Amino acid sequence: MTTMQKQYGVFSLPVIVGALGFFVDVFDLLLFSIIRKPSLESLHLSPEDVLSKGELIISVQMIGLTLGGIIWGIMGDKKGRLSVLFGSIILYSLANIANGMVQTVPQYVLMRFLAGVGLAGELGASITLVSEMLPKEKRGLGATVITVVGVCGAIVAYFVYQYFADWRLCFYIGGGMGLVLLVLRANVMESGMYAEVKNAGITRGSLVMLFNKKERALRYLKGVLIGLPVWYAIGILVTFSDKFGREFGIEGVNPGQAIMYQYIGIGLGDLSAGLLSNFLKSRKKALYTFFCILSLFIILYFMQGVNGGTQEGMYLVCTGLGFGAGFSVLYITMSAEQFGTNLRASTAISIPNVVRGILPLIILLHRGLRTVTGNYITGGWLTGIVIMALAVWAAYHTKESFGKDMNFIEE
Repeated sequence: MTTMQKQYGVFSLPVIVGALGFFVDVFDLLLFSIIRKPSLESLHLSPEDVLSKGELIISVQMIGLTLGGIIWGIMGDKKGRLSVLFGSIILYSLANIANGMVQTVPQYVLMRFLAGVGLAGELGASITLVSEMLPKEKRGLGATVITVVGVCGAIVAYFVYQYFADWRLCFYIGGGMGLVLLVLRANVMESGMYAEVKNAGITRGSLVMLFNKKERALRYLKGVLIGLPVWYAIGILVTFSDKFGREFGIEGVNPGQAIMYQYIGIGLGDLSAGLLSNFLKSRKKALYTFFCILSLFIILYFMQGVNGGTQEGMYLVCTGLGFGAGFSVLYITMSAEQFGTNLRASTAISIPNVVRGILPLIILLHRGLRTVTGNYITGGWLTGIVIMALAVWAAYHTKESFGKDMNFIEE
C-alpha cells in the first residue's frame, strides 16, 4: 500500500488537539485519586470505608477503562479514529458533570464506571492518529508532545481542587473542558493511511483476528505487560501514599499532593523518554533505562520504612516514581507501531486501557500478599517485584519498533 497525504509537523493541529484532549483525559481520570478522601468523607463514610470504598471505586473505574478500550478500539478501526475522539469525549464529559451531583456510593461507582468507559478512547486514538499522519522519524516526538501536555492535567487538577476546595465543582470543570474541546476536534482530519485501508475493503477491528494467531496474541500480551509498572506506581504506591506513609511512620501525607508531584515527574519522564528513544534510535534501549530508574525509586520508596522518612521525602520519592514511570509514552507508541493499520486502533487504544484495567488485579495481588505476610509494606514491595519481572520479560521478547514502516496490514 502507498498513501499520498499531507505531511504534518510535531506541533501541527492534530498533535496539539490530541495533546489538549489527553490533558482533559488525565485531569478527569486522576481527579478521583486527588479528591478521593474529601469526597467520600463528605458522604459520611467512616475512615475504614473511605479506604475500602476508595479501592472499590478506583477498581470499577479501571474496569470501565478496560471495557471502553475494547469498545473504542474496535470502533476506531471500523468507523475511524475521529469517531472515537468525538464519542469518547462526549461520554466522559457528561459522566463527570453527573459525578458532581452524586449523593451515594452506588451513584459514585456508576458515574466513575461510565467516565472510565469514555476516558478509554482518548490517548490511544490520538497517538494512533498522530502516528499515522506524521513522518516515521517524528511520530515518537509527536506522541511525546501529547503525553507531556497531557500529564499536566493531573497537576492542574490538584491546583484546581486546592483553589476551589469543592470536589463537586472540580468534576463540573473537568466535564466542561471536555465539551469545549469538541469545538477544536471539528477541525481535525481523518488519517489518510486509515482511509486507504477502509476503502480497500480489508477486515478491520476484529477481536477474533487479534487473537486467532498465537504470535499476534503474544504481541498483544507483551504490550500489556510492559505497561504494568506505570499503574503499579500510580495506583498503589502514590494513590495510597497516605496509608504507606503511616506504615512508614510518616504522618500527614496528602495523596492528592503526592499525585501532583508524581505527575510533574511523569511529565519530565515522558519528555526525556521520547527524546532519549529518538537519540538512541531505539524504543527498547530507552525502555530499559526507565525500568532501571523506576526500580531505583521503588527501592527508595520502601527504604523510608527502614531509615525513617518525612513528608517532604515522600513527595520527592513520588516525583522520582513519576519520572521513572515516564516510559508510558514509549509503550503506547510501541503499541501503535507493532500492529497493522487494520488493527492499530484496536491495539493502541485497548492496550493502555487494559493496563489501567489490570489495576484492580494489582490491588488484589497486594491485598493477598499483605494478608499472607501479615504486613502492608511487605505486600507492597513483593507486588512490585512481580510486576517489574513481568514487564522486563515482555520487553525482552518484544521486537524493536523504532523507525518501522507502519503502512502495513495484518493478514
